[in-house]
Amino acid sequence: MGMNGSSTRRRFQWLITSALFLVFAVAVVVMLLWLAGKFAAKVPDVAQLPPESEGGPIAGRVVTATLKTVPMSESAVGSIRAVHETTIASRILARVLEVNLKAGQSVQKDQVLVRLDDAELRARLQQAKAALAAAEAAHAQAVIDESRLRDVLNTGAASRAEYDKASLALKSAAAEVARSKETINELQAMLDHATIRSPMDGTVIDKKVDVGDTVMPGQVLLTMYNPKQMQLIASVRESLAHQLQVGQNIGVKVDLLDKLCTGTVSEIVPEAQSASRSFQVKVIGPCPPGIYTGMFGRILIPLGEEQVLVIPLQAVKRVGQLELVQVVEGDRPATRAIRTGRVLGDDVEVLSGLKDGERVAVPASPATQEAGHG
Repeated sequence: MGMNGSSTRRRFQWLITSALFLVFAVAVVVMLLWLAGKFAAKVPDVAQLPPESEGGPIAGRVVTATLKTVPMSESAVGSIRAVHETTIASRILARVLEVNLKAGQSVQKDQVLVRLDDAELRARLQQAKAALAAAEAAHAQAVIDESRLRDVLNTGAASRAEYDKASLALKSAAAEVARSKETINELQAMLDHATIRSPMDGTVIDKKVDVGDTVMPGQVLLTMYNPKQMQLIASVRESLAHQLQVGQNIGVKVDLLDKLCTGTVSEIVPEAQSASRSFQVKVIGPCPPGIYTGMFGRILIPLGEEQVLVIPLQAVKRVGQLELVQVVEGDRPATRAIRTGRVLGDDVEVLSGLKDGERVAVPASPATQEAGHG
């Protein structure tokens, strides 16, 4: 009796385990079918389109698929940079007294941007001017002494040694005057460096100092560029670079602004890495509004022309992932799936599904239909 009860319990546990495993397996299969999209609505086949798409009256106008000659091109990516971009650094050791700029600010040529403490330089300049005055006085006295001894040298009232000493003193005094003048020029130049002015009309990219900072000679104070003269610098592989020449006009596209304009190749320079077999191509041109340094762009390198089959873009109807057109054979339209490529204005390139000379129906626009009803 005990053995039969134990056997029954084991059989019951086995049935429960089997049932749980079966439920788990069914759940996994259902989940896999759901992930595979088996329960999603299907895109209708061409054969399942509404009846009016097959054999009904032709709505709109009928056009012929034709070959169109379009230019071939290949793009090379690059970035927008300023033609004139400059970094301004300090030439003296001094404390910053005044900063008249911020990042993104537009400045004019010769506008004061930064002022450095020049009190010590002004004091040294005054000392140099005083030293120049003393040197000029000594030089004037040396001229008088040399002239007097030269007059009495022939009479024997002065010896040759005395005259040579006076002549040497005159030369030394003249050299001291010249040295003092150069010291003044040097200090004046250093004093001018204490006032940092803009070298051009431009826009400040970044400032590196604030009031109260102590700057060293060679320390960068700010960077700026001329926004009116920009260039696109792209890396172009050798085989394509040979298609270009300096002065050639090519297409330039700035993706962020979705603008396509024309630029001129200004430079073609081999890049430092010879293994890359690429060239750095610089393209300049009129800048549309909204162009800033660092923006992404591409140049369109012309490669000749090609013929493509085109139909009006309006003739293509999209159903899910299908691209469908109404092909007119005789007087009866028939739905056909095609594959399209580039959009060329009001037309679209047909990659497959149509042949040159076949006719397709172009539905009338709502405005045209309303005009017709009127």
